Amino acid sequence: MKIVTTAVMLAITLLAVPIFTFFFGTALGLAEWKALNTLIIIAAVVTAYSFIVGELTNNNSQVDKLWSLLPIVYSWVVTCYGDYAPRLVIMSMLVTLWGVRLTVNFALKGAYQWRFWTGEEDYRWLVLRQKPEFNPRWKWTLFNLFFISAYQNALILLFTLPAVVALQYNAVPLGVFDYTAAALMFFFIVFETLADIQQWNFQSAKHVLINAGKELTGDYKKGFLDKGLWAYSRHPNYFAEQSIWVCFYLFSVAASGQWFNWSIAGCLLLVVLFQGSSNFSEEISAGKYPEYAGYQKRVSRFIPFTSMQE
Repeated sequence: MKIVTTAVMLAITLLAVPIFTFFFGTALGLAEWKALNTLIIIAAVVTAYSFIVGELTNNNSQVDKLWSLLPIVYSWVVTCYGDYAPRLVIMSMLVTLWGVRLTVNFALKGAYQWRFWTGEEDYRWLVLRQKPEFNPRWKWTLFNLFFISAYQNALILLFTLPAVVALQYNAVPLGVFDYTAAALMFFFIVFETLADIQQWNFQSAKHVLINAGKELTGDYKKGFLDKGLWAYSRHPNYFAEQSIWVCFYLFSVAASGQWFNWSIAGCLLLVVLFQGSSNFSEEISAGKYPEYAGYQKRVSRFIPFTSMQE
């Protein structure tokens, strides 16, 4: 029931936050409305695709496979409407770099196949489907429709909407704030890449030993990674991902001169989503690895070099 309640609260927030913040910003012009309408149409089509294919194949990672690709499409669509203004081009190039990196990382895990509706499903969906809250099957179907497909696709759209604000203030020239946001976003993309490489190397080596029937010792026996960046944050990749989209929002601040504008909804909701996602991941890890509880007590959840966070 806790999972269902959380999903409902997220859905309500998804509607309330953008509507509330929208009315505190400058009204959109014709170009911005055209760009936004195009993005909404794409998001609606992808939502329908994700739900239908997820139901037919029982593989609920359809949105996962598009997560790294849709922001690239959205940002370049807005850039096109903005006649490839420098700020929008920089934003789109950074999103493309982020997306290519994440797509490669996901591809290494077997997510993409020639039969595009197949591929490795995120293990968490299987665990979630087996929970009693989703029996009988129609409950999972509703969860797939409203959260996995609709909510997540709406969220992807929302956290790329700072590009629309940048389009709205297209005439404002690049400044120091833009270059600072770009440098920070690039830094966190590199940070996330390092975290994922460290996790990939650890898990690959562990599974080589398991497949060879060899005894696991040391860190591999413990089962989870707590070295490198993972010694300072239990989820350094999640921390970087959230930071990337906060930095992306800063471009809208640089363009509009407003610290708070309606496009802030996306990065805020992303932070909320990662809080719930990390809770679920850690519930699974704590159940699999006896030493994980001690790791939780001594290492921060997200922000490196800070006190333990629960």
